[in-house]
Amino acid sequence: MTSPAELQAQADALAWYHSIDLGNGVVTRGSSVQETSADVIPDVAGRSVLDIGTWDGKFSFLAERAGAARVVALDHYAWGVDWAARGAYWEECIRNGTLPDQSRDETDFWLPDLPGRRPFEFAAAALGSKVEPVVADFQTVDLDELGAFDVVLYLGVLYHMPEPLTCLERVRAVTREVAVIETEAVHLQGLDHEALLQFYAGSSLHTDFGNWYVPTIEALRNMCRAAGFSEVRTIVGPPAAPPAPAPGLRLRLGRRIGDIPVPQASAPSTNYRAVVHAFP
Repeated sequence: MTSPAELQAQADALAWYHSIDLGNGVVTRGSSVQETSADVIPDVAGRSVLDIGTWDGKFSFLAERAGAARVVALDHYAWGVDWAARGAYWEECIRNGTLPDQSRDETDFWLPDLPGRRPFEFAAAALGSKVEPVVADFQTVDLDELGAFDVVLYLGVLYHMPEPLTCLERVRAVTREVAVIETEAVHLQGLDHEALLQFYAGSSLHTDFGNWYVPTIEALRNMCRAAGFSEVRTIVGPPAAPPAPAPGLRLRLGRRIGDIPVPQASAPSTNYRAVVHAFP
């Protein structure tokens, strides 16, 4: 029988994205920044759950533990990409001043034995889980064959998609009750109600050339409605605005002397992880 110390040592030998509690004090050492505050995941007891882009399976296992009747964990990208080769290619692009070709992820940097799935399998075995793993690209998988689910988790995926609206339409197609959509988002001070998307080329967002669009909360809500959801509730929205800084010398002078122009600052921005619940 494996002791907790032995299980922790075996877990530490793997590369983790998620921090997963395996019981008896054993926790995987992940680096995830996904939003996990209260109310992010709705009640799943007795419901079927699809976890799109599951990676190490944290939210699949949490749904199972919360009493979900069935959980399907779908991924392919995080399980099959050779991250070391991909990273070396990115560094080469930086040296050459060229934009990376993301299509190489599933050709030149693809490992068909799916080494990235090993942490998921390790956690599933340690937890005695019955979560069903499915190797598929959600952008191309046959949705009729995949089926519909009561609760769909689309966590940390949207901003990696070159066609975000098309992907949300596909999420809507497999959602019976509610979709939980969590994504990198941006808050632009002074533009609180604007539906805007920031576009990133190359690796200018978090040094990952697989990042594309970052929405404001209003843009995220609008895209969900355009994708066919009838109601969208904001669960995690923009952070509270920081207090306004004291005016600088030039601004103070400009208030006194009318002929000194006051510089116009661009909108300060804050990135955060937004969460909405979208209902058919």
